Amino acid sequence: MTAGAPRTDRPGRKELGRLLMESGALSSDWAPTFAAVDRAAFLPDLMWPYDMATRVSTPVDRREDPDTWYAAVDSDVPIVTQWDDDSHRGPAPGKLATSSSSMPSVVYSLLQNLDVEDGMRVLDVGTGTGETAGALTHRLGPGKVTTVEVDAAVSARARERLCGHGLYPDVIVGDGFQGHPGAAPYDRLLATVGIRRVPPAWIRQVRPGGVILAPWGTSYGNEDAVLRLEVDGRVAVGPFTRSVEFMKLRAQRGAAVVHGDYLAAGPLEDAERSTTPLTEEEFLTGRFTDLPFVLGLRVFQCRQAVAEKRDGTRPVWFYGLTDKSWACVMFRDGERHASVWQSGPRRLWDEVTDAYLWWKGRGSPGVTRFGLTADACGQRAWLDDPANETWPVT
Repeated sequence: MTAGAPRTDRPGRKELGRLLMESGALSSDWAPTFAAVDRAAFLPDLMWPYDMATRVSTPVDRREDPDTWYAAVDSDVPIVTQWDDDSHRGPAPGKLATSSSSMPSVVYSLLQNLDVEDGMRVLDVGTGTGETAGALTHRLGPGKVTTVEVDAAVSARARERLCGHGLYPDVIVGDGFQGHPGAAPYDRLLATVGIRRVPPAWIRQVRPGGVILAPWGTSYGNEDAVLRLEVDGRVAVGPFTRSVEFMKLRAQRGAAVVHGDYLAAGPLEDAERSTTPLTEEEFLTGRFTDLPFVLGLRVFQCRQAVAEKRDGTRPVWFYGLTDKSWACVMFRDGERHASVWQSGPRRLWDEVTDAYLWWKGRGSPGVTRFGLTADACGQRAWLDDPANETWPVT
């Protein structure tokens, strides 16, 4: 719990606001909200800023090092505020980040893309620290914002911070996957947790012509893209707008993949052996690039795991999530053709290769050229136009 009011005269916060304005993440209509709703008021004394380059979270405690704490708060970085569904104790990072404060550039880009107007009612899914609900309440006023959080302790802390800031959205403890029908219909629904399926409840609870904005991804990896859907009765349709990465809604995290279970089902020596001309540079394009997201769209129920490179060798594994099919491609520096092993009912590397060639054959389209159509029966992805070729993704 954060003790005491935060410092208000902080050059770092003013500089952050300037950078967000220059980048376009913070629009002029949201600038008064940024000035009034201070991120520092919603963060605990002990927190874990996340380094995007090293992918490491480091503990910072305001009681011990207030200058470093405020420097992190006023930086455009994500900050972990809870580990392991609150079972973690101590200053060291836990195993799984389960609540956080998103990068300010991402928060205010989402708020800008939500396109709210005076008088609108908004459902905020994933209360977290309470900052986003606070920003929406500041902009729209009392009685217009409902925020839902599955973790009762996280919700209670957010409510306390919001009240301390003079902001009073309707704070609900519940499963965000189910939305909150009690205050429906909503004009806008904003999720600040990643989803793999658009919940039918969300579509039902948003009025026709309303908007759902959420980070959406597949089981292939952690890559998400912001999905902006317009609701038309029982169907929601819209494009992906940018690449992001969010912790997943608890109801959609998915089961952990246990490597040994797959090899027990199909040992390496019994696997089908082949080679591929695809190179590591062609295939492993890195975080926040288009290819991993597109492969997730095209290869159904598959998880990729990229190992660290050692002595010029990097294995990349693929696991089927509906059976014990697996594949491994071994990239080696200096080799023209990588070795491939495949086992189980599916030939996962063949499926991934087909998806890669499909993508290349269409000119390597970026994330923003894709979109999604969702209804109670499932989801279908499309390229450029929902009237064109579509394919199921659930």
